[in-house]
Amino acid sequence: MLPSIGRSAVNIMSMQLSKRICLSLLNSGCRSLSLFSNSSPSNWSKVVSDAEKIVGYPTSFMSLRCLLSDELSNVAMQARKLVGTKHPLLNTARGFVYDSRNNLQMRGLVVLLMSKAAGPNTAAEACLQQEMVSGIYPSQRNLAEITELIHTAFLVHRGIVNLKEWTNSDGPLKDMQFGNKMAVLSGDFLLANACTGLAQLNNTKVVELLSSAIGDLVQGIYYENSIQGEENNMTDDIKIASWEEQAFLSHGALLAKSCRATLELAKHDAEAQALAFQYGKHMSLGHKLNSDLQPFLKGSSSDAGSFSLNSAPVVLHQEAIGREGWIHQIDQATPKGRQADYAKLWRAIKAGKGVSSAIDLCCYHGNKALEAIKCFPPSEARSALENIAFAVTKF
Repeated sequence: MLPSIGRSAVNIMSMQLSKRICLSLLNSGCRSLSLFSNSSPSNWSKVVSDAEKIVGYPTSFMSLRCLLSDELSNVAMQARKLVGTKHPLLNTARGFVYDSRNNLQMRGLVVLLMSKAAGPNTAAEACLQQEMVSGIYPSQRNLAEITELIHTAFLVHRGIVNLKEWTNSDGPLKDMQFGNKMAVLSGDFLLANACTGLAQLNNTKVVELLSSAIGDLVQGIYYENSIQGEENNMTDDIKIASWEEQAFLSHGALLAKSCRATLELAKHDAEAQALAFQYGKHMSLGHKLNSDLQPFLKGSSSDAGSFSLNSAPVVLHQEAIGREGWIHQIDQATPKGRQADYAKLWRAIKAGKGVSSAIDLCCYHGNKALEAIKCFPPSEARSALENIAFAVTKF
């Protein structure tokens, strides 16, 4: 058995990781949430529901033990004081209670499906000393819960408001300060529980994988917010390769490395672990592309404020028309002394090749995800993973 990490070391690690996340968010002032929340096809809920039946229970209850603990209950009681304020932590908490699109726990669900699709490694089954339940080892279920705890802590920490950008329209300053304290405390608690759970898995490689995934999240946040679509950098030259790198760090690293880690817990070989990683990576990138495309596929120019100038369709549009052409369109949409006309930019992007190129790229990543799991034996779990990849590429 591999040596476990001491409780004190785990606490130090969780504090350091939490500090990195909070500092990155405070510096960026980002308030948006990064979760599987933009897919709205009518069949998406059915895909999730069918997949949950395969793994044994609704994954939306995986973190219930943690969320109902005395410590977090005390935080929740204090957070009630935020009711009636505009602090974004309330929206995050509301999403935990009511997730109508069944998207909040998708990472844990995919990890469990990957565990069941790969099955046991018969060559190493005797040394695992675990009994499978519904085709999944208890350690793999614990990993799925840890993945969700990390993701949830990340969401809570993203509810921190940058007080340097606070204005009177945001509400009383004391409410924002109190909300920030609650976001830090509750996010720290979740992250500390995740790190403790990692140590209890007694697998140093899994600890390394998940720790590096948290580091990737922090790096992705820094990069994401360094290129925010503000007026002072509307002409930044961003290539699709850079966009994919950033999207993987902030949206795909946790899922991809968790998929690899769950096969490591079952002692699968490096080749199978690499394929699981590729599925998580490409499925995440496909979903991010789907999310970025929504304002251009279902919206109108009146909803132009909902798209980011750093989204995939915009980046691909810039590449298609060239930097000079993009600067010219920006100049046309930005009269001197006035704010940019996003509706005009939306129409220009919609008329270009960026949207169709983004659709093609989304389908490419969906197909790569499907290719990655072909090596696994046919099963309900593999079919569910395929259905998720198909749903991500539907518009």
